[in-house]
Amino acid sequence: MTASDSPNPVGCVRVMLVDDQVLLRTGFRMVLAAQPDMEVVAEAGDGVEALEVLRTTHVDVVLMDVRMPKLDGVETTRRVCADPEPPKVLILTTFDLDEYAFSGLKAGASGFMLKDVPPGELLSAIRAVHSGDAVVAPSTTRRLLDRFAPMLPSAVREPRHAELARLTEREREVMILVAQGLSNGEIAARLVLSEATVKTHVGRILTKLGLRDRVQVVVLAYETGLVRAGGHL
Repeated sequence: MTASDSPNPVGCVRVMLVDDQVLLRTGFRMVLAAQPDMEVVAEAGDGVEALEVLRTTHVDVVLMDVRMPKLDGVETTRRVCADPEPPKVLILTTFDLDEYAFSGLKAGASGFMLKDVPPGELLSAIRAVHSGDAVVAPSTTRRLLDRFAPMLPSAVREPRHAELARLTEREREVMILVAQGLSNGEIAARLVLSEATVKTHVGRILTKLGLRDRVQVVVLAYETGLVRAGGHL
């Protein structure tokens, strides 16, 4: 059901809550309603309902549960992110090393949060995602991939491996270090570059490979075999 689709203040983040637990949605709504820069514009109790609502409601950020009836959060995220201009998706999970969280990142989510996250962290995450940042540190993503990537099919590696040919040798170096969980500052120190130059390289990697954020860089690095669990090529 939509909560509101009326004009909202300039800069206000339009949030959708997708979870089959009404009490949890109520708690999140109360936290977000107290923020002058956020508005809960829609809610849904399962993935099917969420997709229907998104057809008619403009949303900036979706808080997406993974375990839901009818259509789970991973498949819903995949379908949402397939749109030309999709909202950002934050996966809600119970455990930080959860196969559903990993699958959600692969499906296109910009990050994941624990359901019992402190309100301040949740609000910061929503603002970060809305501004274009990923809210899961690459190092956390790498821990997820180290744990789950060996268990998943590798058939996608070959078709996507050709994408790496678009990168320069330096961009490939930077991509490996991003996938290892290093920050821009750490990459700059490793490659003896300025942090601004590293940021430029990361931006070009995202553009050339059609990726949203650093989390997606890490996922692609594993998918193509550029980086493997426990190390890199």
